[in-house]
Amino acid sequence: MPLILGIETSCDETSAAVVADGTRILSNVISSQAVHKDFGGVVPELAARAHVRNLLPVVRAALRGAGASLEDVDAIAVTAGPGLVGALLVGVSFAKSVAFARGLPLLAVHHIEAHLFATRLLDPPAALDFLALVVSGGHTALIQVDGPRRYRLLGETIDDAAGEAFDKVAKLVGLPYPGGAEVDRLARRGDPGAFDLPRSRLAAGSLDFSFSGLKTAVKYLLRDRPELIEPSRLPDLLASFQAAAVDVLVEKTMAAARRSGKRRVALVGGVAANTSLRERLAAAAARERIELVVPPPVLCTDNAAMVAAVGDHLLGIGANASLDLTPQAILPLPTERSASDS
Repeated sequence: MPLILGIETSCDETSAAVVADGTRILSNVISSQAVHKDFGGVVPELAARAHVRNLLPVVRAALRGAGASLEDVDAIAVTAGPGLVGALLVGVSFAKSVAFARGLPLLAVHHIEAHLFATRLLDPPAALDFLALVVSGGHTALIQVDGPRRYRLLGETIDDAAGEAFDKVAKLVGLPYPGGAEVDRLARRGDPGAFDLPRSRLAAGSLDFSFSGLKTAVKYLLRDRPELIEPSRLPDLLASFQAAAVDVLVEKTMAAARRSGKRRVALVGGVAANTSLRERLAAAAARERIELVVPPPVLCTDNAAMVAAVGDHLLGIGANASLDLTPQAILPLPTERSASDS
């Protein structure tokens, strides 16, 4: 039963985890960086510095929580991209050092693949055979998953990711960063039909996304009607914005499920914690008798347990990385993109 130490530093969460057999979490420690609240968004240099400070204590806490030491670890898995290159470099440098010093296999993990493998950490583990909606601050994509390392990109955002749009709208109305959760909270008190905001569906049959127009529509609405930022009016505005974003996410996910023939849909990534998205997607899946798989919020946010889960698979197939591993800010997921969707 391999024991994998996972390291995640792709953005503003410093995380380390110990996972047994690719499916059983022994520990999963996440340290979020509060420093970015003062700037209304992640500052890459500050994120990297915070990882330098946090990583060793987080790793120690993960090993302690698992009742293990480095002597018990069979391999070390680390996010190698995509992400903020300075932040990634901290995690990769640490992992390379430990792998070299301890003579351990080094396993380079793709961040999006890790989100897909979060479903393997459920009880019972989900088979990697589903249509995945990956939604986070940096990514929005529809991926047909036919097995480990068998992925087909069906659609992706052409501009802002869904989480990015939520955070930008939150900033427009003066909510603190990260604003996605606060938008969700306030929107639950509002009327989603109060304002007719645009739903960008792009070309007929497209499974790609675009959220920049929706964000801009909110910006112009606030310019023309500044009173909407008042506490009594804001929930209606945010509910309308959230409904417009969720409508498109749900519609295209179900269209992708039908096109791929998948009878299971997985919702993964940080925005998977959004209550409206969970509820609307669950209702749509139930109508079409499709199983919906959603990891708990702690496994939707950036975390090292999902990194270790991928590492277990990589170790099993002998896909070890060399010690000259270099992190990549942009790193395509190995996929086969449908020619009809290009």
